[in-house]
Amino acid sequence: MDVILTEVPELIPMLLALLAAGAAIGFLAGLFGIGGGAISVPVFYQVFGVIGIGDDVRMPLAVGTSLAVIIPTSFVSARAHLRRGTVDTDLLRLWVVPVILGVVLGAVVARFADPWVFKVVFVGVAGLNAAKLLLGGEGWRLKDGLPGKTALRIYGGVTGLLSALMGIGGGAITNLILTLHGVPIHRAVSTGAGMGVLIALPATLGYVFAGWGKDGLPLDATGYVSWLTFLATVPTTLITARSGVTLAHRLSRRSLETAFGVFLLAVSARFLLDLL
Repeated sequence: MDVILTEVPELIPMLLALLAAGAAIGFLAGLFGIGGGAISVPVFYQVFGVIGIGDDVRMPLAVGTSLAVIIPTSFVSARAHLRRGTVDTDLLRLWVVPVILGVVLGAVVARFADPWVFKVVFVGVAGLNAAKLLLGGEGWRLKDGLPGKTALRIYGGVTGLLSALMGIGGGAITNLILTLHGVPIHRAVSTGAGMGVLIALPATLGYVFAGWGKDGLPLDATGYVSWLTFLATVPTTLITARSGVTLAHRLSRRSLETAFGVFLLAVSARFLLDLL
């Protein structure tokens, strides 16, 4: 008991950091149509390092826990965007099967991949998306209008795979795909929020499988999902998600693109430094 009491003061800053991270995750989920993984993964990665989780499991544990947090966050965000009528539900229905197949493949890769693989995927996708959003211009558009169903299904599978490896709800990748095809940013953001609903639950289950029986995980973890971290983070995500949605629909197209681009650039720079 004395040992537990002496550790409590050291845990308070970590708990406050997780509560603050939850608030930021929820707000960003609503604002950018993302599940919040782009902020929760680096935050969880740092927190797990502070409490002594080994480098061999720290990154996949951050990714898996992030995906678990995205389940309620993406649901709240998607529902709020749906009420505003800007979610492309037909596209999401087309993506259900390929997205889940991509997520399953991502979970299998996560079972055997080295930690640096997750960081490289994160930096590559976030950095490309940031460059597109910040530089803008017609040169960053493939065509006006979405491609045929076969190409869209391929997009869905790739989004599911990369999202599972990055620990995100797919909003950032969905935004990139849709805006490259001339879809307005507000509709892309809203549809990205819906993508999180498709990805988060199967991806979380996949990371439970991927980390099952791995050494070095905390006692509260089931596979690569830390439930104490989940419980400390989720309450504030649900409080702030609606505020992000409200702001998203008040900002101009260019303001929303710039804000999202700067955010993704900062996150990709963080992991790039870790790789060097």
